[in-house]
Amino acid sequence: MPGATASRPYRWLAQYYDRLFTFHLSWAEAARRRVLGPILPRLESACDLACGTGTTALALAGKGIKMYAVDLSPVMCRLARAKARRARVPLRVLRADMREFRLPEPVDLVSCEFDALNHVPRKSDLALVAKAVARALRPGGYFYFDVNNRLAFERIWPRTWWIEKPGVAIVMRGGYDRRRDRAWSDVEWFIREGSCWRRRP
Repeated sequence: MPGATASRPYRWLAQYYDRLFTFHLSWAEAARRRVLGPILPRLESACDLACGTGTTALALAGKGIKMYAVDLSPVMCRLARAKARRARVPLRVLRADMREFRLPEPVDLVSCEFDALNHVPRKSDLALVAKAVARALRPGGYFYFDVNNRLAFERIWPRTWWIEKPGVAIVMRGGYDRRRDRAWSDVEWFIREGSCWRRRP
């Protein structure tokens, strides 16, 4: 599986994700309510793809939906399992690549939030993701996802962002190559160790 190298940058991200990246949660929850609200009461089972630390999966499991959660990062999977145990919510977490994941049973919904689809290495990989999602869904099931579009890459991605929380800070510098239609983000981490900060590239 190509996942070992691809998931390595998420070692630091996973550890501090719930502390650093909270600004978007209210937007995501509002969008989910608006789009999925009418069908949620009818869902029996679902899978959150690229689940991260399990926030969305646990929110849906809290509504009585049988939940699976899939992520490529071993650290993200471990954190999602720990959060589910603390919340005493049933959640089965599977480590797998979104391009080839398989579930033990078909589900009514596959969700993939927070622009995770933008992180596949090649555009042609999107067809592999769609095939894996179609295999995971029951007939008539739903695929709910969001993506960053070209406008976001041109106007927002090239900025420099500073996010600081107790004990950790990050600097994110992004860019977008219109000719190649490729965006990127370089992240530098600063971890507080006593009275000093240690830089983690």
